[in-house]
Amino acid sequence: MYGSPALKVQGKMFACIAIHPSAEPNTLAVRIDFEQRDAMIAADPSTYYLKPHYANYPCVLVRLSRVAPDALRDLLHAGWRFVSAEASRSSRRRKPRRA
Repeated sequence: MYGSPALKVQGKMFACIAIHPSAEPNTLAVRIDFEQRDAMIAADPSTYYLKPHYANYPCVLVRLSRVAPDALRDLLHAGWRFVSAEASRSSRRRKPRRA
């Protein structure tokens, strides 16, 4: 995204290196729903965080130097599921109806 490495599913980004100046260096942005994001930040604010630029987007910022490998794997899987479900909903709406 915008010249930054990104992981995508069905052409939609679910994780990328955060490039906005407000994000800390070595940060990954992962798309997840707002409720899950808020819970993660509340449970472990030293690993997961948010900056105002990202507040209106369904994503969480992750300090790669702090996240455990298994937690990162689970988070990337959650991001993949979130975007896959979103893409499926979107494609179902676009299909023309038969008469």
